[in-house]
Amino acid sequence: MARAAISIILGLVMMVWFLPGLNAQAQQTAAAKAPSQPAPTHDLSGVWNTVGFLGNAWTKEPAPMTPWAAAIFKNVKSSNAGTYTLDETNDPVITNCFPPGVPRIYMQPFPFQIVQTPSEVIFLYEYDHTVRHVALDQPVPTDPDPTYMGTSVGHWEDATTLDVETVGFNEKTWLDRVGTPHSDQLHVSEKLHRVDKDNMDITVSMSDPKALTKPWGNTVHYRLHPDWKIMEQVCPDNVSFTNFETPDKKK
Repeated sequence: MARAAISIILGLVMMVWFLPGLNAQAQQTAAAKAPSQPAPTHDLSGVWNTVGFLGNAWTKEPAPMTPWAAAIFKNVKSSNAGTYTLDETNDPVITNCFPPGVPRIYMQPFPFQIVQTPSEVIFLYEYDHTVRHVALDQPVPTDPDPTYMGTSVGHWEDATTLDVETVGFNEKTWLDRVGTPHSDQLHVSEKLHRVDKDNMDITVSMSDPKALTKPWGNTVHYRLHPDWKIMEQVCPDNVSFTNFETPDKKK
């Protein structure tokens, strides 16, 4: 029942395209203080969901955009910023159902599952069946094919922290929901730290010499949900966001 109730809430949020919760910081603080068992070693597996909403941008300060990025940003029509309607927006996630890219995927208020093998860590996002493969102990590729989600490699910094580097992006996604652009030179660093058994922090840092004057990012807080399973969420079929009582919506 708890999973279904939260799904209903997330579906309603999705209908207004992810308006951020006003009490996100309070929720994050409460979760950080919640008692838990020690974190298992070299293990991030499980279903995770954000503690509160990150918001529409990575920080309250304006993105440190270069003149190149600022010129592109002038033509952005974000419905999440409250200026444009869904009919007017040019958000690639809304208008084309494009993958949100990295790191914007963390701003989608849906859970994701981490699955591990000896050679890779796999992210299974509930949002639009998006999948990421993070190859372990491999060098950062120097000339990868450009994709929406990029090419990711990772290594264990210590027993509870996984460092991930992602490169090889196309320029069809936004860094956030207000429309901050990036180039194909974007490099995203993620530090996934399992604080304890039930809590994880993901610190994101973006660098892009063509679009950003300095690195930019923030930390997102996550809570483990061992009783959850990833559900089906399909971008083109928006009507499904309000239909949570169908037989396929099982725990």
